[in-house]
Amino acid sequence: MKIGLAADHAGFELKESLKGYLYELGHDVVDLGCSDKKPCDYPVFAERLACAVSEGKVDTGIFACGTGIGPAMACNKVKGVRAAPCTLELAARYARSHNDANVLCLGARLLGLELAKAITKVFISTPFDGGRHAVRVAQIADIGRRHGGG
Repeated sequence: MKIGLAADHAGFELKESLKGYLYELGHDVVDLGCSDKKPCDYPVFAERLACAVSEGKVDTGIFACGTGIGPAMACNKVKGVRAAPCTLELAARYARSHNDANVLCLGARLLGLELAKAITKVFISTPFDGGRHAVRVAQIADIGRRHGGG
């Protein structure tokens, strides 16, 4: 799987750790920044990641920041992106299986490295269930079309 990885300054160290972990799992990783711990604005990197997902340049995306909340909001403005901030493995499983989430947002200030790895592994290995959930995902897309959002 080709995975886009991005972060802001608060998530930089987590991004770097996850990069190595994803390589160990056999995935291709596209690092979309940031490149150090200097303060930066997460919307810039969230847009970069979301566009890579939306345009099919990567199969899925992972964003690391302080909480995962702001980047999820930013990513969800991009058409076709369904970003979910997850702090539990179960949340990641349902984000994928029920909501077909294609961007995982992780909070480095909320999660230890091992939990972040576990959430990541669940997210990238859980398939979308389809069925009745596909109807709901389509309804979410319809909302975006009606209101000019993602």
